[in-house]
Amino acid sequence: MNLPLENPLFLIPAMTGVIFIIVGIIMLKFPPKEINALYGYRTKSSMKNNERWAFAQKYSAKETIKLGALLTLSGLLGFFFNPPGITGMFIGLGLMILAAVLLVIRVENAIKKNFAGE
Repeated sequence: MNLPLENPLFLIPAMTGVIFIIVGIIMLKFPPKEINALYGYRTKSSMKNNERWAFAQKYSAKETIKLGALLTLSGLLGFFFNPPGITGMFIGLGLMILAAVLLVIRVENAIKKNFAGE
């Protein structure tokens, strides 16, 4: 079976998923120690204090790895479906955007739940 390297329904989710996994592993192994404007999971709620910051970095790294694995697996759709025109590209980009949105939602909900008393 040949890899569907020209099928965006395979290429976009699979490559983005691998990138998510690599970034998640780097963030897990080398989390930013201090709140900064350059590196890490940076939202208003994660940057309120150092305890939230540390939690958000670890949690977001794990979620990035999970969602990256899910994205990579969703790339398997490209083995079975080859939509015409740019439909495959829109589906692939939609999956990528969905993963990014889910990451933010899941991390923000975890921050709210973990720091509910603040």
